Amino acid sequence: MIIAVYLSMYAGLLLFVGGCIWRIREYARLPFHLRWELYPVPHEEPSRAKHGGSYFESGGWWLSSQTVHRRGDWIAMFREIFLLRGLWEFNRSLWLPSFLFHFGLYLAIAAAGCGVLAGATGAAFAEGALAPLGVLLGAVCRWTGMAGAGLVLLGAALLLEGRLVNPALRNYTKIGDIFNLVFFLAAFILLGTGFFVQTASVDAVFRGALRFDRSLHVAPVAGMGVVVASALAAYIPFTHMAHFIAKYFTWHSVRWDDRRNARDGALENRVAASLRKRPTWAAAHIGADGQRSWAEIAAINPAEEVRK
Repeated sequence: MIIAVYLSMYAGLLLFVGGCIWRIREYARLPFHLRWELYPVPHEEPSRAKHGGSYFESGGWWLSSQTVHRRGDWIAMFREIFLLRGLWEFNRSLWLPSFLFHFGLYLAIAAAGCGVLAGATGAAFAEGALAPLGVLLGAVCRWTGMAGAGLVLLGAALLLEGRLVNPALRNYTKIGDIFNLVFFLAAFILLGTGFFVQTASVDAVFRGALRFDRSLHVAPVAGMGVVVASALAAYIPFTHMAHFIAKYFTWHSVRWDDRRNARDGALENRVAASLRKRPTWAAAHIGADGQRSWAEIAAINPAEEVRK
């Protein structure tokens, strides 16, 4: 049993990291985006960002260098990642269950990190001055994990109820959406039962995994919980739940990309490369038959072509 637990932990970690790298590579290789010109851009001058202004408002903006205030980007990212500001503003009925679910995941990730540190500390400094640190980290891991598991279960249950009961959500709920939430519920029920009801030591499992200690005994429910959670981690990057990666590109490469398009600059070269592509869209009125380039399509009036 313990060998299967260790192997599932390493396999889940490798597939998760590998899947995230694959996702990042796929998004980074996509064609250059269309400029949205959406404001406010948080890295603008604070006085302009407050009312949705832009440095393009300044006379002779092309003559001076652009000033980027990264603090605004970081604040906006914090509000969206940890407080789900977008949901609060535009879909408040979904905010509470989504917040509980995501914040529980953050606590679970923090618990896993504390467990790894506690296991490494316990493995390297079983005795000595740093031994109490391992004990403290193990306690933090257990309590943080307990809180995280509880919040994930509550949030996932509320989201599942909404998917099944709310007509507005049921209209675009797919089987995969239900499966994903049930997957989370199963993983965290097993983890919660195994580690907090049967009082198995989380940091001991991480310490055993680092040493590949085959003598460690793990309760069957706890071991199954680790296996299912590892499978869940491996599964996430290959589904739409990898939106945490897509959001980075959406924010930084689309919504907040207000770089000027200078002559013979990097942006101009990317735009030129995109204009040479020959798209194949199903919409007949666009005329994207794979023969004409974007530049040719953009130079004609699709409505006039349809009337002919």
